[in-house]
Amino acid sequence: MKALIVVDVQNDFCESGSLEVPNANEIIPYINNIICENNYDEIIFSQDYHPKDHISFAENHFNKKVGEIITLKNNTKQILWPVHCVQNTKGCEFNLSLIQPKNLKIIQKGTNKMVDSYSAFYDNNHEISTGLTKYLKEKNIKKVEIVGLALDYCVKFTALDSVKEGFSTHLHIRGTKAVNVNPNDGNNTILELIKNGVHIIS
Repeated sequence: MKALIVVDVQNDFCESGSLEVPNANEIIPYINNIICENNYDEIIFSQDYHPKDHISFAENHFNKKVGEIITLKNNTKQILWPVHCVQNTKGCEFNLSLIQPKNLKIIQKGTNKMVDSYSAFYDNNHEISTGLTKYLKEKNIKKVEIVGLALDYCVKFTALDSVKEGFSTHLHIRGTKAVNVNPNDGNNTILELIKNGVHIIS
């Protein structure tokens, strides 16, 4: 039994979005193709779904700018982002070009204003589960394939958690893009994923 996890292919991460991932729209035809041609037992879309006062938004911190890193009360580091994927806004909706199959399961993340959530499995503190592990195991899923945005953040941490949760984890390299323009960030992410047991589908 295998599942496809499509990570955060939402308007704010796509072309003209508030946190646009460079060339993000280029991966959508590839994702649509594997949705249509592969016989996945389950298809899951993760959705960043933040309250307006989310802790990761730079504008919610006095005299702070996008890209700065702050230290939270629990001594964890938090990079500050532009406002994005706010609940019940167009920016948090899935891109209209993305096929949404009938059997789609949606997992929302980042709903707690006090902690960010890159992974589709857990918040960044690994304290609160999204319920994805339980769902996949109830469906007897053994193999997970991953696509989406962005490679160097939400896709990476989703893949790493998938391995930790015991799933055979595979990343479609043509189905993801990195948000950081430095090509080394994307390449280093791939190497890190391989080192931690993620299989790369090229």
